[in-house]
Amino acid sequence: MPEHPHFARFYERMLSGTEKAGLADMRRDLLAGAEGRTIEIGAGTGLNLPYYTTSVSHLTLTEPDPHMARRMRERLASDGPPAGMETEVLEAGAEALPFEDESFDTAVATLVLCTVPEIQASLSEIRRVLVEGGALLVLEHIRGEGPVRSWWQDRLDRPWGAVAGGCHPNRPTADRLAEAGFWIDSMEPTEMPKAPPWMKPMIVGRASRPR
Repeated sequence: MPEHPHFARFYERMLSGTEKAGLADMRRDLLAGAEGRTIEIGAGTGLNLPYYTTSVSHLTLTEPDPHMARRMRERLASDGPPAGMETEVLEAGAEALPFEDESFDTAVATLVLCTVPEIQASLSEIRRVLVEGGALLVLEHIRGEGPVRSWWQDRLDRPWGAVAGGCHPNRPTADRLAEAGFWIDSMEPTEMPKAPPWMKPMIVGRASRPR
């Protein structure tokens, strides 16, 4: 997994306007649905931490980039774990999660499925570690509809990824979820507030592992 020390340093500053314009509220609403044993995939610097509730019994935070993981640990040391819950941080990629089958009740993926090197392998692993009926909570930017926006996303894919931690703005993530065998319980199209045009198209919602 490539490391992105400079991106880790500026990540929160880059998102600050977007968070204030509504992304933080999206995180809060989404994470109200997390419960039981919960795993967050690619937790980054820990921007989701304030929004977990006491419905979560144990929180596992995975992050493959050591520079991001270090900043997340610093946040936990400074602010404490969310709602006082038992929390652990592991440097692990989504393509090979070091957990047994059916280890978690909830998985969380926010602004991460755009960056994983192998999205189908990552989704298969997430499905594997979820219990039957377990939820995958998703907040992701995706490939836009219409030829003009998608054309620009394709053109900007490589240069944007080079400066944005490997982010791919043109991934059809909703389609990939279905292809990985998830049930789509609810998935709404929306837009990332105060974001450049190639980053605006988003989905937010819940998928689940079939029983």
